[in-house]
Amino acid sequence: MDDADVVRPEPRGAQRAIPRRTILKAAGTGFGLWFVGSLGGRAWAVQAPATLAAQAILDPRDIPKYQMPVLIPPVMPRAGTVTRRGGKNADLYEISVRQFPQQILPPPLNPTTVWGYGAVARDSRRGLLLHNAPSLTIEASWRRPVQVRWINGLVDEEGAFLPHLLPVDPTLHWANPPGGTMGRDTRPTFSDTPGAYTGPVPVVTHVHGAVGVGDESDGYAEAWYLPAATDIPAGHATVGTWYDFFAQKAAALHGVTWEPGTAVSEYPNDQRAATLWYHDHTLGMTRTNVYAGPAGFYIIRGGPDDAATDSRTGQPAVLPGPAPKANDRFPSNKTYYEIPLAIQDRTFTPDGALFYPDTRAFFDEIEGPYLPETDISPIWNPEFFGNTIIVNGNTWPYLSVEQRRYRFRLLNGCNSRFLILDFRSIPGVEVWQIGTEGGFLAAPVDITAAGNTLLMAPAERADIIVDFTSVPLGSHVLGNIGPDEPFGGGVPGADFDVADPAATGQVMQFRVVPAMGPDPTTPPQFLSLPPLAPLPAPTTTRPLALVEEMSMDFDDAPAAALLGRVDASGAVHGQMWMDEVTENPSPGDTETWEFFNTTADAHPIHVHEVVFQVVDRQPIEVHEGEEGMGGTTVALAGPARGPEPTERGWKDTVIAYPGEVTRVRMRFTSPGQYVWHCHIVEHEDNEMMRPFRIGPVQPGQPMPHAH
Repeated sequence: MDDADVVRPEPRGAQRAIPRRTILKAAGTGFGLWFVGSLGGRAWAVQAPATLAAQAILDPRDIPKYQMPVLIPPVMPRAGTVTRRGGKNADLYEISVRQFPQQILPPPLNPTTVWGYGAVARDSRRGLLLHNAPSLTIEASWRRPVQVRWINGLVDEEGAFLPHLLPVDPTLHWANPPGGTMGRDTRPTFSDTPGAYTGPVPVVTHVHGAVGVGDESDGYAEAWYLPAATDIPAGHATVGTWYDFFAQKAAALHGVTWEPGTAVSEYPNDQRAATLWYHDHTLGMTRTNVYAGPAGFYIIRGGPDDAATDSRTGQPAVLPGPAPKANDRFPSNKTYYEIPLAIQDRTFTPDGALFYPDTRAFFDEIEGPYLPETDISPIWNPEFFGNTIIVNGNTWPYLSVEQRRYRFRLLNGCNSRFLILDFRSIPGVEVWQIGTEGGFLAAPVDITAAGNTLLMAPAERADIIVDFTSVPLGSHVLGNIGPDEPFGGGVPGADFDVADPAATGQVMQFRVVPAMGPDPTTPPQFLSLPPLAPLPAPTTTRPLALVEEMSMDFDDAPAAALLGRVDASGAVHGQMWMDEVTENPSPGDTETWEFFNTTADAHPIHVHEVVFQVVDRQPIEVHEGEEGMGGTTVALAGPARGPEPTERGWKDTVIAYPGEVTRVRMRFTSPGQYVWHCHIVEHEDNEMMRPFRIGPVQPGQPMPHAH
């Protein structure tokens, strides 16, 4: 089968014709409004020259493939139990993020310095105190709370702060610790173009997909904190704008104290069994912090929605297992048939270090002038695509599998890359998807019958069963036919070039061996999955906009990405992070949110605190005003189509295609301050994130511009 035979829904491909230069210059939004706050102390390098020397990059063809086995993440050890009178006991974890070397590239290539999470305390001698990237898996039980003390451990052996591994652009609206308490969480002003920030690193952790979590525990982007280092520069803010408010709230709700360099979060796990993940979420720095390594799986098990039935007998179905369990040996002496797989892309330097661009010129050859002379930031790149694929922390690993069924929990952990996983080169394989971000689908989806490819946007998860029973013995490669560039839908090889077949077009290798015994698992076509509870009719429909802000100083150059609103006339109003909250549902409300995508690319939209159901998608027309004058409007332009079969379940991230409105429906429960954003993290870090509030303003909460 040729790449051109992989057909996606027709509207997805048709919209790539929208050229970048025609995209909205955010209506009513001028760059003069962006530069707020104060400069504060200097923690960045001297002024960057207009032209920076090219950094050396390791050629992916010089990296041997399929030399290292897939690391199956062990389970994060608990530190103990929180015992409460009259309430639910909670599993307690103490987890830090640290810097360390890791053998990501195969030897004899050098280890790579990365960051990763790991436990610093354990309640069993067999608990594994290991920091890794990606990190160990937090295994949670349905309706049993988990409490985590998150520790910023980015200090050296003497307790001095460690600077960032990667270039941080201080001209964005970001955490901005050098701004002090008055200038933190702002976009600072400069008299000259600054270099990268080199001060202590702020962090805050978000459990992506957690439902019913209090806002104090959600990892709000302005609730970051620096490490408790011995040498924090004078005048630096050590915590974000919302940190102290949330610390007081956590003390009142959970009886915990946030010590310097830490935060304590609690997750109720009162939701369907599902595959979640955790990662950093610091304002304006998520792209660089997560790229450095800190992320891991968080799996909720148990409850009525974690039990499938065999439709042939009406008895409980048997899914592939076991998965790793707490206190398993490492390396394990067990054979696992349920395995989480985090797929990411990275680029390296010849000495094995992580590469991430230190100049905008890497993206589109704009070598300046930059801010403050123009509206282009000196370091921020609108997207980034690594030239290697890593799975569970190794480039192009292999996994030995038997001729039987396996369950893989997949995560697209890339910054910007959409994956189209291609199973077609594995003869005899059968692939079924049984779940998405919010747990089981309404019914299993036969991926093989639909072409044996699986589209995954950044941050999406897919729970799949792969049947190797009829696959010939030997080695077979899982491919990727997504693009090495922004994705807008369409047919691989026709509407866009597929990934480099010698590099990012390969994901991992399966080495098929004979089965060690009979396969007791239920064939996926006979799985009867738990029913999905219907949502009530929506009380409100909110038309929202996805916007690309183009430079006023350079042709066809994105300067930022925005979210915004669509008014009753169809006019688009771009909004920035600093603008007042405009999405304010009440607890208990069910709403439909409409994402009108006026840009040339697809965007994975993630809403914190909730899971949602995809309602439909509908073509739109985008009408622009005069150049630089705003006035963009949108209008419906054709019949709606329902969700894809792989979207007919609960989700927390949805693909909003260009030239379409994508509708999702969700119910809001927990009052507080949360965010929604694009999960292309380069977009998220430069204004494509907005706060929303469930319920009224909280007494004592920080107000906009109150820094």
